[in-house]
Amino acid sequence: MPHVIVEYTDNIKKEARIKSLLKKINESMIDSNGVFPVGGIRSRAIELNDYVVADGTEDDAFVHVALKIGAGRSEEDLKQACDKLFEVVKEHFADLYEKRTLALSMEIEEFSRPTYKQNNIHTRYKK
Repeated sequence: MPHVIVEYTDNIKKEARIKSLLKKINESMIDSNGVFPVGGIRSRAIELNDYVVADGTEDDAFVHVALKIGAGRSEEDLKQACDKLFEVVKEHFADLYEKRTLALSMEIEEFSRPTYKQNNIHTRYKK
């Protein structure tokens, strides 16, 4: 059930190539040696129109990636996959980061309680 939510400020919308980023995020997760089940991966983006960065006096921007996952992965596997995922985000925004003020961040929320879900997409990936 890995879900990725990308929040980004509207002042980078034209240059951010968000759909491309979401595709790269999914590819990174799929390419993580089974850490994330392919049929459960969801990524989406939310453009933020109302925000204040720092003291609000500049045209600062940010991108925040939230990864929500169920429990059960080893720390080593999770760290390796998340390090790789954040590298994908940093590489995607490298040019923009060089041109303007931009904060990039990522958090991982691992659910300790059971999650409720129903998903028949998994059947397509079972071998």
